[in-house]
Amino acid sequence: MRVFLHSRSLHGISAQIPILLPTGIYYIVAMDFPVDKEARIIDLPKFLDSRGNLSFVESSNQIPFAMKRCYWIYDVPGGELRGSHAFKKQHEMIIALSGSFDVLVHDGKRKQRFSLSRSYYGLYLPPMHWRTLDNFSTNSLALVLSSERYDEEDYLWDFDLFLREAACR
Repeated sequence: MRVFLHSRSLHGISAQIPILLPTGIYYIVAMDFPVDKEARIIDLPKFLDSRGNLSFVESSNQIPFAMKRCYWIYDVPGGELRGSHAFKKQHEMIIALSGSFDVLVHDGKRKQRFSLSRSYYGLYLPPMHWRTLDNFSTNSLALVLSSERYDEEDYLWDFDLFLREAACR
């Protein structure tokens, strides 16, 4: 069970307690993260303040894995792609800290496109999801949180091989 503070009521979550803080109403939310096999957007905590807003991620609280590595992608030239691979066991969350970009995700059966442009939304990617990042805006910054340290053996760079391995799962 995870408990966290959220800036708005979350539909479908019954365990919510509203509290009033000087900066507004927030909700104490208790929920179990499912053992997820699907890519999905996760709302991150957002604290609105006239001095500037604040969002955060705590390993295993807002994300359904323990974080072991963090990296970021920036200064991507117009028209370039990033990613174009899958991981065998690694979970990731991708956040657009600045600007915007799209993430094309393939789970071995279907494709989805996620447009990221807000720093309080993270795209969760479980293992065996092919991802390609594209449509980077000027000065965009992608933050990637990972469940594993860098391991070249965990990468699948060949899409046809990925499809064969995904079909076996």
